[in-house]
Amino acid sequence: MLSQLRAAPNQLTLLRLCIIPFLVNAVLERDFRVAFVLFLLAGLSDGLDGLLARWLHQRTVLGQYLDPIADKLLLSTLFLVLTKVGLVRRYITVLVFSRDLGILLVATLLFATVGLRDFRPSIFGKANTLAQIAAVTTALLSQLYAPAWVVLLRRGAMASTVVLTVVSGFHYVWLVGRRLAVLSASNSASH
Repeated sequence: MLSQLRAAPNQLTLLRLCIIPFLVNAVLERDFRVAFVLFLLAGLSDGLDGLLARWLHQRTVLGQYLDPIADKLLLSTLFLVLTKVGLVRRYITVLVFSRDLGILLVATLLFATVGLRDFRPSIFGKANTLAQIAAVTTALLSQLYAPAWVVLLRRGAMASTVVLTVVSGFHYVWLVGRRLAVLSASNSASH
């Protein structure tokens, strides 16, 4: 386990986790220049950890769990803090958290009850994450630079986040239903 923690990609993921408190503080202090730079650094570390894992052949089980946790923690925390300072509407944050909490609860229950472990994100889940990143990026950027195209992009990113949060949530429920049906059929066939 310690050797997995020392792997360069996992070190970058841990760095991303360490950035979060400073990012939260910068937003709460309304120092959006620092917040924007820290968010870009976090995004850069997210891209680099995946590349390093492939280049250095350091893909680890820890990294498979730690990376998405760091991503979710970063985005969820930013949605909360940006809502607190009035840059993201409350209902958007409630939707994002409700979906993520629902997925986490269902995944935990399915793992505990039937041992289902396949929780890879769907195309809609990936699109939702991209929309959330765009929403946070444009919310921060609009505090530094707000021409009409940035404001329009921000509105589009927020609307996309709402739509994709709902669509990906329902798609996830549908996928789980299919996986459970396959599991049930294979269990029936083996008995």
